Amino acid sequence: MNAIIIEERMDGISVINGREFMTDAKGGFVPLSLVKPQHKLEDETVRKIIGFAVNLNGEIARFRGHTMTDLGSLDALIAQEYGAKIGGAKGNRTYQTIDGLMKVQVQVADHIDFGAELQVAKSIIDECLNEWSIDSRPEIQSIVTRAFNTDKEGKINRSEIFMLMRHEIDDPRWRRAMDAIRDAMRVTGSKEYVRFYTRKVVTDEFKAVTIDLAKA
Repeated sequence: MNAIIIEERMDGISVINGREFMTDAKGGFVPLSLVKPQHKLEDETVRKIIGFAVNLNGEIARFRGHTMTDLGSLDALIAQEYGAKIGGAKGNRTYQTIDGLMKVQVQVADHIDFGAELQVAKSIIDECLNEWSIDSRPEIQSIVTRAFNTDKEGKINRSEIFMLMRHEIDDPRWRRAMDAIRDAMRVTGSKEYVRFYTRKVVTDEFKAVTIDLAKA
């Protein structure tokens, strides 16, 4: 019985006992001669683009790592040598060149979830809405509906919750509900975002150096 020798090539072609095949989406081997030319051309183009994309993704990851290392070393040096600290208590920092034409910003965004107190807040808010006139606060009712409607992952709309908390309403129950929302907040983690800005002269507005394919 002859052994089956399979050679996997980088171009997506498998050579089995000297014959060329391509693997379809079901895992089956299709003789290269039966692959339509336009499908082969499409395959080659996608593989080329993905190759560049994977390499670029690696470069961006390394760039971010080097950036955070450089800024961390700068922070440590300034703290050690001068007893000073860049940024505030939350961790947001801005670094700028002397000529004012370049800056790097590090922003720390908290990941917030809500505990069981949120349901207490919802019941109090519903009580308020039931007693208030339907026409008196339609904008509040709309925000409440959007805030507590869960998405496909079963999570509430955080931005609408915060929008709800901006409304000052002179009702002790409403204030209790807002306190319950604050008590429900749980900071479950944080993430640092690094942004880069340049301008030609100091009178210009800063323009972001985009490392986002959709905005480049």
